[in-house]
Amino acid sequence: MIRNAILALTSVFMTGVYATEQTTPIPFINSSATIDGQLNEPVWQQAKKISINNITWPQENIPSPVSTTAYVYENGQSLFVAFKADDSEPDLIRAFFRDRDRAWNDDLVGIKIDSFNRGRSAYQFFINPLGVQQDSIENELTKSENSSWNGIWDSAGVIHKRGYTVEVEIPLRVLNFDDSQQLKNMAMEFVRFLPRDQRLRLSNMQISHANNCWICQMPTFTGFEKAKQGNNIAIIPSMVLSKSQSRDIDGSDVPDWQDEDKSEPSLDLKWAITPDTTLNATLNPDFSQVEADTGQLSVNNSFSLFFPEKRAFFLDNEDYFSSHLNLIHTRNIAAPDFGVKLSGNKVGHTYGVFITNDEHLNVMVPGNLGSSVVSLEQKSNNAALRYRYDINDGLSVGTSATLRDSQDYKSQLVSIDTKYKPTTSDTFKVQILRSNTQYSNIFAEELCDGDEGDCVHPPTEECMQGQDCDFNESVLRVLQQDNLNGLGYFLNYEHNTKHWRAFTSYQNYDRELRADMGFMSQVDFNKFLTGFEYRWYGEQNNWWNRARWYSDWDITHNDNGTLIEKEVQTNIAIDGPLQSFIDVGVEHRKRRGLRHNKASLKIQNNSHLFSENTLWTYLEFKPVSGLFASLNLRTGNKVDLANNRVGNMHFARPAINLNLGKHFEINVRHSYETLNADGAKVYTANLSDIRLTYQFNINSYLRIAVIHTDINRNTQNYIDEVDARYEGLSTQLLYSYKLNPQTVFFAGFTDNGYQDDDLSKLTKDEKTFFAKFSYAWLM
Repeated sequence: MIRNAILALTSVFMTGVYATEQTTPIPFINSSATIDGQLNEPVWQQAKKISINNITWPQENIPSPVSTTAYVYENGQSLFVAFKADDSEPDLIRAFFRDRDRAWNDDLVGIKIDSFNRGRSAYQFFINPLGVQQDSIENELTKSENSSWNGIWDSAGVIHKRGYTVEVEIPLRVLNFDDSQQLKNMAMEFVRFLPRDQRLRLSNMQISHANNCWICQMPTFTGFEKAKQGNNIAIIPSMVLSKSQSRDIDGSDVPDWQDEDKSEPSLDLKWAITPDTTLNATLNPDFSQVEADTGQLSVNNSFSLFFPEKRAFFLDNEDYFSSHLNLIHTRNIAAPDFGVKLSGNKVGHTYGVFITNDEHLNVMVPGNLGSSVVSLEQKSNNAALRYRYDINDGLSVGTSATLRDSQDYKSQLVSIDTKYKPTTSDTFKVQILRSNTQYSNIFAEELCDGDEGDCVHPPTEECMQGQDCDFNESVLRVLQQDNLNGLGYFLNYEHNTKHWRAFTSYQNYDRELRADMGFMSQVDFNKFLTGFEYRWYGEQNNWWNRARWYSDWDITHNDNGTLIEKEVQTNIAIDGPLQSFIDVGVEHRKRRGLRHNKASLKIQNNSHLFSENTLWTYLEFKPVSGLFASLNLRTGNKVDLANNRVGNMHFARPAINLNLGKHFEINVRHSYETLNADGAKVYTANLSDIRLTYQFNINSYLRIAVIHTDINRNTQNYIDEVDARYEGLSTQLLYSYKLNPQTVFFAGFTDNGYQDDDLSKLTKDEKTFFAKFSYAWLM
């Protein structure tokens, strides 16, 4: 009864919002094309022919300057697609041998598939002219594209004197779809990217830029009568071998190396229990990362850094666990013995649940002026649940729940959320969350051990008055004897048309709220934000193609109503020739420094309110094939958090990606930051991330990565004692062979070292040789 009333009510609002669908049949042909990039087999003459002749970006629906044709059919087990991409100047085609998912700036052809035809998400399969694969999942709810998802499919490409051709086979078992219906409807878009002076996006469909849901506009294709997913099973055994050496160099005396040899077998299982329900299981998984994270500079920063998930078990159907807020961030789980995950999508119902243990316990303790991470050597249990119901094209409701516990800790969270689009231009989002958390004294002890001040635990009366000891904020956040029961909510409204966008949001996370399975580094605050954006569109022959003016204002208070931050910013951005982009902006911010009495969480009369004024710009361009360059600059005054004052800051981050021939690539990124205060230098920080890659073919590469950090501090200009010098160096040599994303071989060497005031030179503290083998059996 209630459900029928909701459906009737929402149908009134949705009338006229989405056009009546017309379907295009995809032919069934009982044949399998040979995927070699050559369109010389008779079966392609019987396939459905689709013209990709419409520019959808940066212009809106004007004729394409080149001819592109897609050919498509299915045989009950696979979807076959071929592309004939003509080019009168084939020497300008941008295509290089790269690792999977690293060719997004090349010439590309591909297909987007909304296999449930509900406008909520779409698989993306793109291929460069040499056959290099890019795949991802586009999530309409979060407006994100997750390129970490990897399906097993086949592709090949050939460049010739008239352009290039590509052939693709996508096994239908890669897709989630409802096979209970005889005829299946799937929304599809066929796309070509043509990167020259502009990067043109060509499509078989017309797209209205006034409607920011592009998936919702994809045309419907029908067919797949004989398509059955069946109980597809993938069994993936793997073996990791490593020989490592480590030593504790925290001091002037450097001890001998400690050796450790490991042989770790593991097993992953993926089983399509039904066509729309998938079970993933892992035993003794290797959750070590083969490739080094991108280097991040952490100086003059009181909040924890974010690192993305890269591990296959958590990435499969990762978008099923997404909501408006990041409540499920699986990088918090370090080293489980096992993991089980069940996920599915059936007639508007999307769900996912996983359970794992962990050999360690990593917990972020958030505050309103900073956060810290506690790492304990004790086992923990972890579970997460996500459910979403898409009532119709414009209304979704969902819920999330997480649980973490160990012998000294327990945290639970429950959330409900909704997204409502009454028109193509208006979107409402709401999320409400409730948590219960219990810490033990060991958390405060661990935080005290890592505190650079004179932290005392348990705290004395004098300490709590701030007389004889020092705390960081996180210590005080866990000094609670009773359960922490927290409440938070997020409200957002956006009106988005072709030429302008207006938005507003409100967040309120009380002091006891914790989202320890997710990434929530700030609590005890409420924030109101409002902003506006206006867009201009150039004509086809203009030197520029797009411009925008953006401005927003926000204000943040703590639970007691004390001002934490107030900010206004504005910027102008232009897309120009040579695929160039320039963004220039200014911002003015009132923000709190750190607390004077660190044994108190009070902000009022316990901290200064400083002013920051910053001018910034970002520039990038891709003038020729194989070259990308960017530069990020910031200058202005910035709060010196270590000394509670304002200094003058200069920041620069140049980056360059250069291909030398089809196989060799150089990636260099450098971050530089300096701060001066009271007429003298406070610190100078440099971080260099250099990666050299030789890609033998689409399956294998050899890469050298070097990450170097160098921080110099003027100890005479600090209130507390600090190291004058810190230098860190990490290197990695890695060989990779991938038959597919799950049948892989890795071998390599990595080491780490550092130097501080206690060491006379840069000294290594870790060295590891490793190899990993895995093979996917598909049944």
